[in-house]
Parts: sequence; C-alpha cells; structure tokens
Amino acid sequence: MTQDQTCFERLAETGEGDAADLARLIRGGDLSATRDLAALWLHAAAARPEHLARVYDASVEGWMGARPVAPPLALDSPPLPIPPAFWEAFWALALSTETGLDAGLITQRTAALAGQTDPGMRLRSAAAAMAYPGVSQSAAKGYPERFTLEGLAMAPKGSLGAEFHDLIVDNGFDLEVLDRDALGLADLPPPLDYLNARILQCHDLWHIVGGYRTTGLHEVAISGFQAAQFGHGYSAMFLAMVLSKVAFAESPGANMLLDVILSAWTHGRESPSLMGLDWPQIWDRTVADIRAEVGITPFTSPYPADLFEMMRAA
Repeated sequence: MTQDQTCFERLAETGEGDAADLARLIRGGDLSATRDLAALWLHAAAARPEHLARVYDASVEGWMGARPVAPPLALDSPPLPIPPAFWEAFWALALSTETGLDAGLITQRTAALAGQTDPGMRLRSAAAAMAYPGVSQSAAKGYPERFTLEGLAMAPKGSLGAEFHDLIVDNGFDLEVLDRDALGLADLPPPLDYLNARILQCHDLWHIVGGYRTTGLHEVAISGFQAAQFGHGYSAMFLAMVLSKVAFAESPGANMLLDVILSAWTHGRESPSLMGLDWPQIWDRTVADIRAEVGITPFTSPYPADLFEMMRAA
C-alpha cells in the first residue's frame, strides 16, 4: 500500500479535516486536496452517516461560497470502524484502470461495498435518515406498493404517468431499478426498508420531475440530489467512489465533478421532499403543473447533460 493510500484510509476513518477548506484549495488549483475531500466524503458514507449533510454542506460552502439554504442537520456520533474487507474491495474499484466503466456499472459495484461496512452502519444510517425533512412522515405510510405498467398506460398523453411509462418502455428499463425482493429490502431496519424500496421505484420519476436526464453525467448528478433529499447511503457511497477514482487517477475532471455533484446536492437540499408524494394520484397531471404545486425547479446543469457520451464519441 502506498503512503497516499495509508493517509487516505486514516482520514476516512477519523474524519479529521475541514471540507470547506479543502474545497477552496481545489477551487484554487490544488488538486492534491481532492484526495482528502474524497476521504471525508467516504468517512460520511462508510463510518459516520450523521456527518453526511455536514460534510457536503461545507463542501458547497468552500466550492460555491455559501452553504445551501436549508436547515442544518446537526447530528453527531463517533465514527464506526471501517473493516479491512471494505478497504480491500474499495481499493480494487477505486484504483481500477478498467475501461468502459459507466456510472451504472460503478453504481452496482459500489453498492456492494455497503455489505462490507461495520454491522452498526445500518442502524446508524436509519437513525440519521430520520432527521431529513419529510422522511418520518413518508416512512409512516408503510412499505410502498408497486407501480404497474398497466396503470401508467392509462395516463393521458402529456402527463407525468405517460412520460414515465414511455421512459421505461422505450429504453427497456425495469419499472424498479433493482429487484427489491432480491435485495431483501423489507428486512432492513425502518426507515431504510421504506426508503430503499421507495427510491428504487421513484428514481426515474425523480429524473423527470427534478429535471435530470438519463445520461452518464446526470446519473452522477442525481446521486447528489438523492443523498441531499434523505441521506441515501448508496448515493453517498457512489459519490465518494467517483471522487476517489478521479483523485487517485490525478484526473483534471475533479472540478467538473464538483461543479455537478455540489450543484445537485444544493438542488436536493433546497427542494421540498419528494419522498412522500402520492404518485398514482398525480399520474394524469403534467410535469409543469406538478413542479409548480410541489415547489421544485428543474436542475440547472452546469455542463451539457450528454457530456460523457460526447466525450466517448470523440
């Protein structure tokens, strides 16, 4: 193991450092600070879920000059240890030079890291999630019922339901991103059971209502939005992995990623909670009407949504 990796592990385990200061350093051209910032993001994702909003809000302050306009989530607990098995799996992916790893594949492989964290992470993540706006009220509704393509097919043209139906059918997507039963989500402690099943069925709905396209760059962006909305653990792990890969590859793409991720995080923190919306009750309405009623504006992307695809084509 290199000295850089050793230092990264120590920082990810302790959480020492100031995310705002590190973001300012990166903004000023010190790309070496990207590794330390990535370690703090990983600390929140793998050792201290209570610090997720604190770390990202501070990152936004350092990068953009001001924190999101949202109530602080002042939670705290000591960090949990990060097991050796986690680090082995983490470095295998973070240092991989394998080509063709798109956001979706990185997401799948990164999600598996959650199974390598300390056993206490589930209960800690569940408690931390309850502090996010709208989570307790939404989770109280019980385990979410499934949507059906038959129900969506009945929605009128130009409605949210019709747009959602076409997005799924035309792209060959599954109605839920992953199989909730195969993942055993019903066995997770509340509210993680509800939250993880709910985001699987609502991920593409959030794409539509939030203004995120289904491109590589916007899959990264919507992870920031999801993490900000309810402390989504898989999104937090994915973002920490993406920034770590860029940092250890010494890629010039760090600034672009921070622009995108922190813009989307701010969008999520400053938007009303989407978790508890009764989607079947609004299938027949237009996206514009729903946005106006809910009070959400579409994501303003700092770069073309299909930037990754254009780069690959070039």
